[in-house]
Amino acid sequence: MAALNNQSMLSIAGPWSADQINRHMQLSTIPLRLAINGTRGMPVVLSLWFVSEGGQLWCASVDEARVIELIQRDPRCGFEIAADMPPYRGVRGQANASLHPDRGAEVLDLLLDRYKVHSKSRLGRFLLGRAQRETAIKIEPTRLLTWDYSDRMKGAAGASAEAC
Repeated sequence: MAALNNQSMLSIAGPWSADQINRHMQLSTIPLRLAINGTRGMPVVLSLWFVSEGGQLWCASVDEARVIELIQRDPRCGFEIAADMPPYRGVRGQANASLHPDRGAEVLDLLLDRYKVHSKSRLGRFLLGRAQRETAIKIEPTRLLTWDYSDRMKGAAGASAEAC
């Protein structure tokens, strides 16, 4: 994801370098939390599997899902990639989302591989059975903020000092 370093309109703040952000996005297999604008003006937050590619995050959802409708209405979004366990660290940002029905099945395959879902499993069969109805969601970050409380949490119960 070296392109993250080259995006001129991207603002980065926090303790991590672009390389550390890239590494976190590549290695994290927790779902991405996506915040989008609902039809009544209230935020809607949902979790999606993601894959990082060329400085962008890619997700997929079936074409009739509410997330697809909401992104069509307003592409502005926020996201976070962070675990719920200490030490607390991660990346969040603001972004623009776009829909790519032509890449839906391709991105779904990448996600199944990344999240280690076997194609013959019940979940794999279910998702692949609707692959032609999948729409890829491209999330292009415009602003990133990182945080890492690993040092301050050393020795705390349940906290590991591993850093990204």
